Amino acid sequence: MLKSTMTSGLLAAVLALVSFVASAQQAPTVRIRGTIESVDGNTLGIKTREGSDVKVKMTDNVAVFAVIKTSLSEIKEGSYIGVTGMPEPDGTQKAIAVHIFPENQRGAAEGFRPWDARANSTITNATVAQTVKGTDSQNITVKYKDGEKKVVVPPDTPIVTFVASDKSEVKPGAKLIIFGAAKKEDGSLEANRVNVGRDGVTPPM
Repeated sequence: MLKSTMTSGLLAAVLALVSFVASAQQAPTVRIRGTIESVDGNTLGIKTREGSDVKVKMTDNVAVFAVIKTSLSEIKEGSYIGVTGMPEPDGTQKAIAVHIFPENQRGAAEGFRPWDARANSTITNATVAQTVKGTDSQNITVKYKDGEKKVVVPPDTPIVTFVASDKSEVKPGAKLIIFGAAKKEDGSLEANRVNVGRDGVTPPM
């Protein structure tokens, strides 16, 4: 009985440790949109879209991507894209922004899920299966591992892509989006990737 109790206690302790390590490895993340107000070494001072001031430390190996304008004609069958959309009554998604992923980011965050670009918005990261020009828009079918979506892209929809860059993009006045800043135990924020609008571009996603 004593041996059984000790074994059970040891197992519980191991499970608790595994749970603790797992939770420690999965620090909660925060999505940040805003304007860079200051750069102090690796620390960014950001005025968020919501109007608050936050500081985010970039990791030493931070990946910096420029967000640049591109055109609807660059969206082709086989392209891997992200569609920020609004659900339509007929089940389609009306795009409010589209970003084209570089080939080496194919498969990133694949799928369909709620998004926070605006109330009730969604994001679909998927491969273009078909694109057909409509009378006043482009109709795109995208497929991901769990399904597919039909997307209507109006002609005034912002279309952007990511270009690998460096910290020279990170400067006061630039607009940025950080998809997942890690929130540390002390409340500070840390980012291993930042996406910065080039030439006055505001990342639209």
